[in-house]
Amino acid sequence: MDKTESQMLIIFGASGDLTARKLIPALFHLFRGKFLPKNFLVLGVSRSSLSDSDFRNRVVRESKYLTNEINGNGTEFINEFADKLFYHDLGSSYEESYTALAERISSLNSEYQTENNYIFYLSTPPNIYEVISKNLSKQGLTIQEKGWKRLIVEKPFGYDLASAMNLNQKLHKYFKEKQIFRIDHYLGKETVQNLLVTRFGNSIFEPLWNRNYIQHVEITNAESVGVEKRGGYYDSSGALRDMFQNHLLQIVSLVVMEPPIGSAAEEIRNEKVKALKSLRIIKDHKTLNENTIRGQYLGAVINGEKVKGYREEDGVSPNSTTETFVALKFFVDNWRWKDVPFYVRTAKRMPTKVTEIVIHFKPPHHHIFIDSGVNKKDNKLIIRIQPDEGILIKFGVKVPGQGFKVERANLEFYYSNLEGTNLMSAYERLLLDAMQGDATLYARADEVEAAWEFVDPILEYWKTNKDAKIYGYSAGVWGPQNADDLIEGEPAWRNPSANLADDPGFCVIK
Repeated sequence: MDKTESQMLIIFGASGDLTARKLIPALFHLFRGKFLPKNFLVLGVSRSSLSDSDFRNRVVRESKYLTNEINGNGTEFINEFADKLFYHDLGSSYEESYTALAERISSLNSEYQTENNYIFYLSTPPNIYEVISKNLSKQGLTIQEKGWKRLIVEKPFGYDLASAMNLNQKLHKYFKEKQIFRIDHYLGKETVQNLLVTRFGNSIFEPLWNRNYIQHVEITNAESVGVEKRGGYYDSSGALRDMFQNHLLQIVSLVVMEPPIGSAAEEIRNEKVKALKSLRIIKDHKTLNENTIRGQYLGAVINGEKVKGYREEDGVSPNSTTETFVALKFFVDNWRWKDVPFYVRTAKRMPTKVTEIVIHFKPPHHHIFIDSGVNKKDNKLIIRIQPDEGILIKFGVKVPGQGFKVERANLEFYYSNLEGTNLMSAYERLLLDAMQGDATLYARADEVEAAWEFVDPILEYWKTNKDAKIYGYSAGVWGPQNADDLIEGEPAWRNPSANLADDPGFCVIK
């Protein structure tokens, strides 16, 4: 494991939900696992009037997100962690002078010997990223003459290509690209990272990972919940911006990328950028009409409970055409993937919460068991990202008895079966990586822009073309029925259950 140097984590927007719900619990688990350096502290910065003690009580001692941890550890241990947390009231605006903040950082740095190593975590709306960066720069807090300085920013990284480029330009005024860590929590999931090992660490997969052996690739991201309290935000975003442009295209890049020359962060990120730039951008209206499907969930009764339709949600326009379901078909223009279709879908109000990648292999060129029905049951490699994380291989076996009737069998691996292994949460892994300066799982500026280059024409088509229909689907089903028409040939989408090794004919609804 890389060394984690003494440092200070300065969280802007520290009185918000993300800090209490994700960041502090992740830091607590890192502390409990002895991953944090001895000289480490957190300085929460926000406009709320809180003392150090108030902040510690809010995000640690009285936090509903740490209830089990507090009950399971002694008071002395909890206090030892809480004492690493401090708070600074910025005043009425993020645009005010940071002189007092700079003095507080300097004082804490001297007292706790954090060696001028600072991570600035912007848990704020993107429209004030530049303001914060500018004010930090004015106080000399971005200069790396003494110690290193890093900036972590949360998505969305822009609203379209133009805004993403503008945001990158603004951040680059005050921070070098190597200092900027754009966090995407999906890349912190163990099974997403395992894609690299599955592909490049196993000789049984890498030789087959191309157009000669793969029929098509399918990726599903489904959520059983609706937009909940995010109606106002979601109605200005939609599924394509909220999930596909960032999380799912990051997964696509890991599936598509060529082998990097090594495991260093920049070598892996270089190949991811090449992968995203090789996606065939869809511009003509006929292909956009045929290869993109969007939908919106309607009210329904699920398990005896009435569920609102999207347009009935708080903060959503009653005439909204924002998509809560997206299914896309696209191609990758390089040697490895020429003519291999990729099918990706993401949606709210599905039958279950699940994210998985399905690699469909081509059938054998010479069919011996023609009458067995095996040709309609292709070999699959299924990589489950959540829940029930693991890997499943579906392959043919002979049914006992006379003849050669073939049925599909499962060969599966589950992360939960690894004894003595503590799986870090996404934020634990990503925060630790940033502390150690490892940017492998963070998005680079050109990665973000390449993803928007692919997405922009789709958004523009939906916005301006009358032929771009939006289909209704009942909450609790697998989206509009015509989404199955995207997939060529007989196979339809694999509608997974909450369990990795489901087997045909049913779907568990949770």
